[in-house]
Amino acid sequence: MPEPSVPLNVSWWAWALFAVLVLAMLALDLRVASRGDGKESTTLRSAATWSACWIGLALAFGGAIYALFGAAPAVTYLTAYVLEKSLSIDNIFVFVLIFSELRTPAAQQRKVLYWGILGAVVMRGALIAGGMYLLDRYHWVIYPFAALIILAAVRILFAREQERKAVVKACAVCDSWVARILPITPVLHGSHFTIRQGGRLVATPLLIALIVVETTDAVFALDSIPAAFAVSREPFLVYTSNVFAMLGLRSLYFLLAGAVQRFRYLRPALATILLFVGGKMVLADVLPIPTWASLAVIAGALIGALVLSAALPERPALARS
Repeated sequence: MPEPSVPLNVSWWAWALFAVLVLAMLALDLRVASRGDGKESTTLRSAATWSACWIGLALAFGGAIYALFGAAPAVTYLTAYVLEKSLSIDNIFVFVLIFSELRTPAAQQRKVLYWGILGAVVMRGALIAGGMYLLDRYHWVIYPFAALIILAAVRILFAREQERKAVVKACAVCDSWVARILPITPVLHGSHFTIRQGGRLVATPLLIALIVVETTDAVFALDSIPAAFAVSREPFLVYTSNVFAMLGLRSLYFLLAGAVQRFRYLRPALATILLFVGGKMVLADVLPIPTWASLAVIAGALIGALVLSAALPERPALARS
């Protein structure tokens, strides 16, 4: 497990201030998302600006942790944040597949991602609490958690085609499941998840997209939350780093969705990070790795992937005569 440290004495007001900050930012994000309903897709400049704001806010929060609790918790928070932020990029690959399979217009993708991320914030809080409870009571749980992390690395490296098939199957299963409860119209109705049609409540394709996004994030959470436990078991640091990584995901999606395939070495880097984190968790009782070293490995893998992707872009296939 993570290197031993004195538990943080986080008072209720720190949790309350964090909750107020998150709710305020979610309200602002909802206003932006609602303002864009029915309009053209988010511009690259706007997505870059919002991504920078979210990252800046997360780093400023890290500065507040440094001021309140000291350097070690701040480094731990930053390591967990960078780890969760890098793993959230893998979500983007799958979100692209989901919206492509369901033919969701970019203007409606904003609302799906907003409510999907809001649901993820709540769900991850419950999963983190459950994971903390298990780790506190049963030390051996670290090994199944480590196995989940390592399997996630294998999935990222070798299961790209299976991932595409899984998305197609998930969309079909979700469509069938919802149809047992609500009739489904094949036609989009703006940004509405449900509509009234002939006096009946009817689901639109946008509701299907939202459910598939939420289900996908639940699967990703089984990878990323155990990975965060390999960095820290302090609830405040694990949850806040997770939340800040998720809050900026919508802007990051619109920033990278069109170019994500160009980062050809990014997924191998994510797999490398997960293998490192899984190994760290397994060997923690024998060979503890300092948090600053974990941060260096994670940051180094990401920077190396970006540099290699820029220096060695994938060559387009030659046209056959």
